[in-house]
Amino acid sequence: MAAASGLLSEERFLCSVCLDVFNQPVSTPCGHNFCSACIHKYWDSIDICQCPFCKRIFSSRPELHVNTVMSELAEEFAKMAQVKASTPAPGLPEKADILCDICAETKAEAVKSCLMCLTSFCEIHLEPHQRILGLKSHTLIDPVSNLDDRMCKKHNKITELYCRTDRTCICVLCFKTDHKSHSVVSQEEEYEAVIVKKDEVMANIQKMIQSRFDKIDEIENSLDVSEKEADKEKEASVQSFTDFIHSLQRSQAELVAVIEERLRATKQKAKSFLKELRMEVAELESRSSQLKQLSQSEDHHRFLQTFPTLGPPPNKDWTDISVSSDLSFEAVRGAVARVKHRADAIVEKIPEIKMKKMREHAVDLTLDPDTAHYSLVISQDGKEVATATTQSFPNNPKRFEMYPEILAKEGFTSGKFYFEVQVKAKSKWAVGVVRESVDRKGDTDLSVSDGYWTIGLDGGVYYAYENSTVTFTLTEKLQKVGIFVDYDEGVVSFHDVDSKSHIYSFSGCQFTEKLYPYFCPQDNTDTINSAPLIITPLPETN
Repeated sequence: MAAASGLLSEERFLCSVCLDVFNQPVSTPCGHNFCSACIHKYWDSIDICQCPFCKRIFSSRPELHVNTVMSELAEEFAKMAQVKASTPAPGLPEKADILCDICAETKAEAVKSCLMCLTSFCEIHLEPHQRILGLKSHTLIDPVSNLDDRMCKKHNKITELYCRTDRTCICVLCFKTDHKSHSVVSQEEEYEAVIVKKDEVMANIQKMIQSRFDKIDEIENSLDVSEKEADKEKEASVQSFTDFIHSLQRSQAELVAVIEERLRATKQKAKSFLKELRMEVAELESRSSQLKQLSQSEDHHRFLQTFPTLGPPPNKDWTDISVSSDLSFEAVRGAVARVKHRADAIVEKIPEIKMKKMREHAVDLTLDPDTAHYSLVISQDGKEVATATTQSFPNNPKRFEMYPEILAKEGFTSGKFYFEVQVKAKSKWAVGVVRESVDRKGDTDLSVSDGYWTIGLDGGVYYAYENSTVTFTLTEKLQKVGIFVDYDEGVVSFHDVDSKSHIYSFSGCQFTEKLYPYFCPQDNTDTINSAPLIITPLPETN
């Protein structure tokens, strides 16, 4: 059973191409794992693309990615194999390394160790123990190293007894003194009692090993399903956006065509009007010129005969004639803008994207010692604060004097800002923002009406400190809290950084003065709330 299990565990982490432990394992679409270099070298050496294990043929070479779970397990297996190769099994004698303690020059390999003499003997030097009556009664065992470890450090005697009460090997004097009332038996008796349980223990270990392998299979299968679902979702999402983009581009082209057609019609209409107006101008200028010449003539008869024909032609009323076209499509632009805003709003609700957007407004904060309560200790870099014993600080009008509270040096009067606070290993705490004029000397509540917008933990219960305290539950204990403030919109929201989930929000706030990040590590009277609140740096974002 054990051998089979060992073979099974080894095969799981060996590449079937190079027959060595996986190096950067990748998974083929058929579910088999190979070293990245091995599978690519194998495919480069053949004309078709197929799995070396099951011979399944792929129409095109798959794009492979390192299987991170299998990679980590392979690394652990390699480490365990290395340790197992260099370390003997617990309790087994290291015969090859144990030499005779009696040999003077070239030491021979020991064949037995004497628990009475605390000495290891080779075949030659063991002879007296087999011949002399007094030595024959000594207890001989297979060679072991560190015989001194079998001596009682307190009484300098062999530890030949076993205390079941304290689960330790003891000597006779220990039994008569420190272990007098304990359950004590000989080591041989305890060995016989324990060896009976060996098979059951080994069976349980094998069950645990198999359960781990079952869990590995479950996780790997789950990972495969997740990868397939992710690929399917990516494909569907990309297709949706592609269709949407094509639809917008088609609508855009149709709208542009309509605008251009209307503009062409307007130009044609304007061209016709301009031609007619220019012809009328030419006609009028001709009549004006003829009248000017006629007026200079002294032929009265001709003047009287010609003048009536040179008068103004029938006057066309151009007053209400204009060139205009409805080229405004503001309603269309407004509809497109609303669709874009709606799509952006939906996408930004995705926790990872929402967290990324908030972190774009991250601010670098430093704790302000001038505001620190007398019981607070601040780290040298100004990023950590914990509750200690009362200290002596100079008086300062900005200092909190009733509770262990402190503010950041930085305050904000507009825009958005975001910061993260580690609350790990704390049993009580409160964080958030407060207005600058908050009462720092009296006994005030953590309420909105008193200028606090905070959440906290106390007695295992999470609170949002509205004017009336609100409790809420979380599936996992908070390790790190993200605080996002939109001053202009009047919103203070709190988020679980690890799960990237929303916790609680204060909305509809009317901020009229500077806001300061607020930290309260609470008291440490129960000695289990000593961990600090830590302003944590944000990870690099692309």
